[in-house]
Amino acid sequence: MKIIPYGKQDIDKSDIAEVVKILKSDFITQGTAVKKFEEKLAGYCGAKHAVAVSNGTAALHIACLAAGLTRSDEAITTPVTFLSTANSVLYTGARPVFADIDYETLNIKPEEVKKRITKKTKVILPVHFAGLPCDMREIFKIAKDRNISVIEDGCHSLGAEYKDRGKWIKVGSCGHSDMTVFSFHPVKHITTGEGGAITTNNKKLYEKLMALRTHGVYKTSSMMKKHGLWYYEMRELGFNYRITDFQCALGLSQLKKLEDFLKKRRIIANIYNEAFKNIDGIDITPVDKNKGHAYHLYILKIDFKKFKTTRQNFVLKLKKEGILTQVHYIPIYRQPYYAKRYPRKVENFPMAEKYYKKAVSIPMYSGMSGKEIKKVVAVIKNLLLGS
Repeated sequence: MKIIPYGKQDIDKSDIAEVVKILKSDFITQGTAVKKFEEKLAGYCGAKHAVAVSNGTAALHIACLAAGLTRSDEAITTPVTFLSTANSVLYTGARPVFADIDYETLNIKPEEVKKRITKKTKVILPVHFAGLPCDMREIFKIAKDRNISVIEDGCHSLGAEYKDRGKWIKVGSCGHSDMTVFSFHPVKHITTGEGGAITTNNKKLYEKLMALRTHGVYKTSSMMKKHGLWYYEMRELGFNYRITDFQCALGLSQLKKLEDFLKKRRIIANIYNEAFKNIDGIDITPVDKNKGHAYHLYILKIDFKKFKTTRQNFVLKLKKEGILTQVHYIPIYRQPYYAKRYPRKVENFPMAEKYYKKAVSIPMYSGMSGKEIKKVVAVIKNLLLGS
């Protein structure tokens, strides 16, 4: 029986050939492919700058550092995200503060963000959950009225877009943020194996991100002219978060196919939407004509009691049929590390709790065949409806 995973990479011979070219070249770590990938990514998103790094978590970490987060600060984010979003705040010594989500969109609610702002708030970290853009205009207004930085966690949303004053702009253009972070893990829209990036329109942030990626080192033509070609300065504590040339060769090849990948994901989502939209006891994310969903994930919100089953039973039965699912995510405040150090009452997050009780991510990736899509729909309907 062929297994249908919830997500996976889509790599072909042309991708492999591009990687092999780099492996046969003189530079396989920091050569020309890294810079080319950064330029192409920035151009695609509509941003002035991009900094490629070793993974999405590294991107989040140095973005938080570049925004100036320190031990005395707070950053507001959603509890319904992967651990790395909040962990990146902790890495700086700052405190993550969670704001509840909108049950329909699964994105952080601007009104809830407002409630959590204090004198210590330095950053707002909205997550474009599953690939659906947040209300960035409202979030950015809230932030700028209070001199707070905005870092978009776009790890789910490469290629997503939204209408702003009648024009479509892409997540990553930083039209309503200081920085946007992406991930290129294999289940994402494009992959570099592991990898991540930050886009920005701010030259000072760009220069700081470049330094933080490489041990906090600065090296300019004026320095080398004054002191020698070998000269560099470590001005702050940075990290070795560099990405390799052969990873970026894969990224460049994948980036050429991104629009096709997105088209396929949206076709699959449309089929799922039609299949599940009118079933009492199943909620899906509504389609917003002013937002271009990137569909990193496709999530069903299922009232398991209504169908006289449990999520565990449902997931196990799907697995027996060769269909793998996942839950994205357990709210971060429920994790033992956070519960012990930053205890929160679950009743403060009614929508996050409501969502978590019902959530199941079903298979969504560009390489899914029509037969596989039909099987997923048929098996789920049979399990829940007996038809």
